[in-house]
Amino acid sequence: MIRVSRLFKSFGYALKGLLKTFREEQNLRLQTAASLITVALAAYFRLSRTEWAMLVLAICLVLIAEIINSAVERVTDVLKPRINSYVKEIKDIMAAAVLLASLTAIIVGIIIFWPHAFTLLNNFKF
Repeated sequence: MIRVSRLFKSFGYALKGLLKTFREEQNLRLQTAASLITVALAAYFRLSRTEWAMLVLAICLVLIAEIINSAVERVTDVLKPRINSYVKEIKDIMAAAVLLASLTAIIVGIIIFWPHAFTLLNNFKF
């Protein structure tokens, strides 16, 4: 049986974690700003459902990777402070995961927006 009060508590904890990460992580704020710009462009270009789905997946991939990166950084700092070489390697690997997710999102964005931007530029008379 699902206990509604427990469910709401779980959502509250998740929202608290999201807000804390947003306040403390500059990269998450930058990625969120880029996501909002992307969503505005998607609305402007009236993307198809499939294009919207691909953009939402790409955006969420980046944001989730950044949140996981932040959590792993905190765990490694608690377990073995910055003096351990493995901590640096773990943080570098997580940063690489975020970078890969970001590059993937950029490629998806280019694939989706290029035809729309190209059409807009061709219709624009100088």
